[in-house]
Amino acid sequence: MQIEAIPPHRHLPPFLKLALELGPLMVFFFGNAYAERLGVHPDQKLFVATGIFIAATVAALAVHYALMRRLPIMPLVSGVVVIVFGGLTLALQDKTFIMMKPTIVNTLFGVVLLGGLAFGKSLLSVVLDSMFALTEDGWRKLTFRWGVFFLFLAVINEVVWRTQTEDFWVSFKVFGIMPLTIAFALAQTPLLLRHERKEPDSSSS
Repeated sequence: MQIEAIPPHRHLPPFLKLALELGPLMVFFFGNAYAERLGVHPDQKLFVATGIFIAATVAALAVHYALMRRLPIMPLVSGVVVIVFGGLTLALQDKTFIMMKPTIVNTLFGVVLLGGLAFGKSLLSVVLDSMFALTEDGWRKLTFRWGVFFLFLAVINEVVWRTQTEDFWVSFKVFGIMPLTIAFALAQTPLLLRHERKEPDSSSS
């Protein structure tokens, strides 16, 4: 299976891309919310939701690959962690694993991005180069910001799952983390505009 950033001009329609990314999370939320109505014991509903979450994640990755013949790096990494930690949750009947999944994924992304910068590599450009054309300085700044933000999300997840109820954590995972991420991404628009790489004007000679 070829795993790489999607080349230019080969993007999923925005609505479909959003559905594939948010779909498994919504399935996870509703699986947890409505499991009791289907006769599941309250102590077991997170396990049921986790099983559905794994299946939905695999399905979303399969649809993406079927349409594009390749998988983007970040959803693939996140999907693998869902399968591994979700599988451990079900096999060991320990909810800690699925609750720590966002911590592991966000810490991994943050460390990789910031670690790459320490060695002079703006690794975010590898993932997003087909979406944005930025200067080298722009990629460095954007990579640093996202690296710090991913670590921030990891800390938040640790605080929430260790101090709040399971239902609160599930709701926050779906309706807290995603809006925070969207808001952060939109807040980077000025940086993207300032550091947009200008193409030479081919009409002038």
